[in-house]
Amino acid sequence: MNEQRIADAVQASEAFAGFSRLSIAMVLSDPNQPDNPLVYVNDAFTRMTGYSFAEAVGQNCRFLQGEETDKRAVDQLRAAIDDGYEVSIDILNYRRNGTPFMNRLLVAPIFGEDGKPAFFFGMQKELTEKDDGVEHRISNADLTQLQTLVKRDLATILNSLSEPAAGNYTRSVRESNALPRRLETLQLVYEEMHHAADRNTRNRFDLGTLLGRVAGAIAHEEGRAGLRFVQMVESAEMKLDQSIRIALIVSETLHNTFNHAFVMQDEGRIELRVTRLSSGGVRILISDDGEGLPANIEWPSAKYIGGRLVQNLLEGLDATLNVVRGAAGTVILLDVPVDFED
Repeated sequence: MNEQRIADAVQASEAFAGFSRLSIAMVLSDPNQPDNPLVYVNDAFTRMTGYSFAEAVGQNCRFLQGEETDKRAVDQLRAAIDDGYEVSIDILNYRRNGTPFMNRLLVAPIFGEDGKPAFFFGMQKELTEKDDGVEHRISNADLTQLQTLVKRDLATILNSLSEPAAGNYTRSVRESNALPRRLETLQLVYEEMHHAADRNTRNRFDLGTLLGRVAGAIAHEEGRAGLRFVQMVESAEMKLDQSIRIALIVSETLHNTFNHAFVMQDEGRIELRVTRLSSGGVRILISDDGEGLPANIEWPSAKYIGGRLVQNLLEGLDATLNVVRGAAGTVILLDVPVDFED
């Protein structure tokens, strides 16, 4: 895995920064660079601290510390990072305007294939005497569950980036540039997770709502004049692990469609359909009327980062993926079995 290239890709892209409204701040740091700088912060971090993406990225997170920060907490955090283990601490930090706040910080290593930390993932939540609003009532158990999910999901994505595109460094860099979009997709899933908890349906998610948000974010960022995007999405409850995998597959597929289906065309149509099947399960259809896949191209292909990611995600779904080359464009069908009574 080329951690430096991945970190540079995250640091360079801010296109997705406005989407996430997750109330928990999330950050990634790169211990393979000098002084373990931050390479990614989400929108919740910038709201909480007052530091913009550009101001925070490239710095060690100690810039949040100040005169009254407990040095014992700092030493505890430093030891965990030096030795590569998880830590949870409450630490006094300071916003950009100098205002202090108590920060509940959870930090965990994301290990590379060599067994060494490739990144450190951190979650931060401001502690107040009384939280205002259901959205902010997040317990320690919720934080721990979310941290476990993020570690697993990030590992799935980063493992797909471990092999550079064979003989094509330019393509490898371009594919790595999609990492921020993949992080954004995960954040949308985590937002839905907390909304589900508010509705007392913690382990069940409306897949239609989630995919609608994922698709809308991609269409907003990657659409252009002349392209029409249509989505017809039915409600369908899914479990958390299924939801994460399907959302990432749909994100990869739509990204490919927007970027590759209409290279030589000024106009086109992209459609997303999510249908609950009467026999049990969900069918997801993504189609376009573009140029179509060349006869010598297979998708998903292990030659590409996105293809490897889709292949890895499919293994845990027991799903069927079919790619049809139509008279015009491409049709991708994903059938996922679901026991709705489970």
